[in-house]
Amino acid sequence: MNIWKDLPKPIFALAPMEGVTDTVFRQIVASCGKPSVFFTEFTNVDGLFSKGKSKVEHRLIFKPQEKPIIAQLWGMQPHNYSKAAKVIQNMGFDGIDINMGCPQKSVVKRGACAGLIHNKKLAGEIINATKNGSKLPISVKTRIGIDKIETQAWISFLLEQRIDALIIHPRTVREQSNTPAHWEEIKTAVLLRNKIAPQTILIGNGDVISLEEAYKKIEEFGLDGIMMGRGIFRDPFLFNENLSLENLSLGKRLDLLLEHAALFEKTWERYKHFPILKKFFKIYTYGLNNAKETRKMLMEANNYEETVKICSVAKQM
Repeated sequence: MNIWKDLPKPIFALAPMEGVTDTVFRQIVASCGKPSVFFTEFTNVDGLFSKGKSKVEHRLIFKPQEKPIIAQLWGMQPHNYSKAAKVIQNMGFDGIDINMGCPQKSVVKRGACAGLIHNKKLAGEIINATKNGSKLPISVKTRIGIDKIETQAWISFLLEQRIDALIIHPRTVREQSNTPAHWEEIKTAVLLRNKIAPQTILIGNGDVISLEEAYKKIEEFGLDGIMMGRGIFRDPFLFNENLSLENLSLGKRLDLLLEHAALFEKTWERYKHFPILKKFFKIYTYGLNNAKETRKMLMEANNYEETVKICSVAKQM
């Protein structure tokens, strides 16, 4: 089975986001409206086989309702990608994504993730090692350059590796997210795909925050799908064709927040402190007339029980 070939088109994916798209948040999104496919937070393959592996293993936790789900990996050692691929296949994942796009300076400086754009030899070795480690389909998520746009050379190289899917964020590393995405480069990528590897699924990513926009981009550029990230912070129903957060009353929003908080505490009691959850509170209050006041109250909560009490008060406002 190849998930990329089996998924109905157009494909809509939730972008992997560090500190955001863990199993808890994915379950909440699934209950609101599932994307076509989920991705894990990026997991360091070198860390998986080190003494500190307990610090990264939790990133690969998932529940059946999150499937189909892709494990995203990063690192520097090809042999660890191969070993990780075997582990991931045995865990029941539907595919493996190799992160060649994270622009974090400390990571790129080490030559990992987007740093691989200037090390095609190692990038190719990593892709081949991952392929050899399992029978799962392989995708790559990347950018279009480091200091300058290199779409032609870099995307051509990746397509020549015969990967199953390619997800392109059309910005350079230097640009981070500070400039508009260069969607004209996606046109170039589509032409390259059609010429070099027409069987490769091509997904665009960047500045798309609604399904309506996603459909337009797919049609305009000839893509197989769109990956969205930031839009989920405005609406956990981002992938739901029939319902949005703005349709929910304050009470329903806070009930969903409490469901999120309860699941967070149940899942991460030993791994993550409750204050980490507070970054999500703005999602549930987005667009409310009294959003600022409600959010200020919620930020005072230190555990699930306090959150329940605050939500009870907020519902009476």
